[in-house]
Amino acid sequence: MKSLISLALCLGVLKGLWGQPDFPQLRQRMVREQLQSRDIVEGSVLRALRKVPRHLFVPEKYRAEAYSDTPLPIGEGQTISQPYMVAFMTQALRLKGSDKVLEIGTGSSYQAAVLAELVDSVYTIEIVEPLGEAAAKRLQALGYENIQVRIGDGYHGWPRQAPFDAIIVTAGAEALPQPLVDQLAEGGRMVIPVGPHQGVRDLVLLRKKRNGKLVRESLMPVRFVPFTREN
Repeated sequence: MKSLISLALCLGVLKGLWGQPDFPQLRQRMVREQLQSRDIVEGSVLRALRKVPRHLFVPEKYRAEAYSDTPLPIGEGQTISQPYMVAFMTQALRLKGSDKVLEIGTGSSYQAAVLAELVDSVYTIEIVEPLGEAAAKRLQALGYENIQVRIGDGYHGWPRQAPFDAIIVTAGAEALPQPLVDQLAEGGRMVIPVGPHQGVRDLVLLRKKRNGKLVRESLMPVRFVPFTREN
């Protein structure tokens, strides 16, 4: 019996009294086993991942899998990143509460919600209109008042709100988008997957020095959906 219970927990389908997964328990387990057991050590990031209900950011048919260590489909050919990747990229930005953050690739809006737990203001851009509209409604319903959602081509960033203390790009780009580099504040940080259109990309962290020079650090090889552009 104990082995069966452990198996159910690992699969993320431990049922409550009414047949619903115990989402709070699964979320705590996710943080403990997928994040703390690896290299996620920033307390504020761990607290944000403990708080944000990831199951509300995925289609209902995938909710039992919401706290598994994997990306999940969210429609329109897009995915929600695995929890570890969300935590890793967030931690890499070394955010402060006063930071203004730009996200490119709203998707499910889970990453935006995690960011909003850490900073004063989040601006997020989604090129796929149905996803952007759904994300805006979801964030409003969940009470996130410090996130602004815009539908458009993220390559151009959000010039009217620039500069940004941090920029996070959640889609793979073949090269660094120059408008995003330009909109990064002095002392700002950007994390972005860069590399060929197909296959493994390099997740890089960029730091913008006061003279405008970029310092580039390679973090890890990753796979991301491609950076989508307007035709």
